[in-house]
Amino acid sequence: MDYSPPWWARNGHFQSIYPSLFRKVNTDFYERERIETPDQDFLDLDWARNHNQRLLILSHGLEGHSRRPYVAGMAKTAIDHNWDVLAWNFRSCSGEPNKNLNTYHSGQTQDLNLVIQHAISHGYQEIGLIGFSIGGNKTLLYLGREAEMVPEHVVGAVTFSVPCDLSSSSAQLALSKNKLYMKNFLLSFKQKMEQKRQTFPDKIDLSDFRKIKTFYDFDSRYTAPLNGFDSAEHYWHESSSGRYIKNIKTPTLLVSALDDPFLPPECFPFEAAEDNPHFHLETPQYGGHVGFMDINRQGRYWSETRAIEYLNNLSKLQL
Repeated sequence: MDYSPPWWARNGHFQSIYPSLFRKVNTDFYERERIETPDQDFLDLDWARNHNQRLLILSHGLEGHSRRPYVAGMAKTAIDHNWDVLAWNFRSCSGEPNKNLNTYHSGQTQDLNLVIQHAISHGYQEIGLIGFSIGGNKTLLYLGREAEMVPEHVVGAVTFSVPCDLSSSSAQLALSKNKLYMKNFLLSFKQKMEQKRQTFPDKIDLSDFRKIKTFYDFDSRYTAPLNGFDSAEHYWHESSSGRYIKNIKTPTLLVSALDDPFLPPECFPFEAAEDNPHFHLETPQYGGHVGFMDINRQGRYWSETRAIEYLNNLSKLQL
């Protein structure tokens, strides 16, 4: 299933920015549930139920949440194709700061596993995973690094625009041409650090935050030490999904556009796709970062149609 966008959407920056700013998807179909984590924190889950026996678990991207258009659009398409949906929010991404000092990060798969186990407890026979950007990295990392622990209920996964190599993607976003994206991420990071400082005033130092210009700066000062890593490099190495893709045993699709402004060549695992029959890589020429716009009466994006098509082919519960 090839992606061929309208001529006016054949630009990676346009595809990355326009849907985020102007696409509108109603999320009234969500029902919120809060669950506790083993470390006395919490996760907020948004459900959309048709009372089917198969479920899609959606993992959003960096500084995203379950109600972002790309997540809500995928949820709506899934509902229309007889899947229930669980769109979960990473810690501090649901509108309320998490309780603990640690933060969510690209390599944190324990929470994804907790959400999967929670879904299984609801009686679902089949579960599909869909992840966007770092939500995709978490998904691939979970399926590869924890391959022996993946429940048989998980029939397949689809990921989009994944920074499989966090070191090189961090360097990519530090380039001057990506200054706008970096500035927006840092603004959001600062707001969350200010919230966390209110709870942990002796642990969070915001002095000279203006000197932080890149992911390396932020991850060195905050992400790594707050989450038990020795350095930004250590965090990136341990949390990059690319090195674990070879271990994936669950049917998995990764779709990353060649014009994605966030992804350097190191984030396109062509060799892993050749060596692992369970892992499939598609690299459309266009699509930007979590873009893949389309024009149709249903208002569906190509990524939504492609994900459902792939997972429907794996499902034995064609409803």
